[in-house]
Amino acid sequence: MTPLLEEAAIPRPRDRDNSVISAFPFLRISALVFGMQRITPMLWFDGQAETAAKFYVSVFKNSKIKQITHYGDEPPGRKGQVMTVDFVLDGQDFTGLNGGPQFKFTEAVSFVINCDTQEEIDYYWGKLTADGGQEVQCGWLADKYGLSWQVVPGKFFAEWVKDAAGLERVMHEVMQMVKLDLAKMKKAFESK
Repeated sequence: MTPLLEEAAIPRPRDRDNSVISAFPFLRISALVFGMQRITPMLWFDGQAETAAKFYVSVFKNSKIKQITHYGDEPPGRKGQVMTVDFVLDGQDFTGLNGGPQFKFTEAVSFVINCDTQEEIDYYWGKLTADGGQEVQCGWLADKYGLSWQVVPGKFFAEWVKDAAGLERVMHEVMQMVKLDLAKMKKAFESK
């Protein structure tokens, strides 16, 4: 523990194996991923971090839950409850934190899923809007936990940006859509 934290007398919760973990989970998590991924999204939940992580791992291939930590004696009333869940979604590290009801997800932050086919778009759209998720517009959705996602045909945009007029036609179509329709987008791009 650093002298600054010792001086502040900040309580130190313990993991299930009774090892001390930081009262600031982001410090501990940073140490866990040091040398791996430089930036790890930390998602704040109100008690659903483990359930959400299990859901996301079921949606994305090459995904797994890496580690779950639990609260110790501090803060009062949370002993034994899940504090953090480290998980991987298709090679991308994430951490879920059960921080409480203070903060909610907003559309200001979203995760983009780059798809190669309409089948992939349909798959992710269906899975992430199921059981209370909400369709938004232009390929955006919010899942049942309120986290925003963009389900897009990524590889096509890389080509379409080379033709400003074609891209403008595509964007006009996209503005009319909820879930993106790749065939309609291609048709708009190719029309003159």
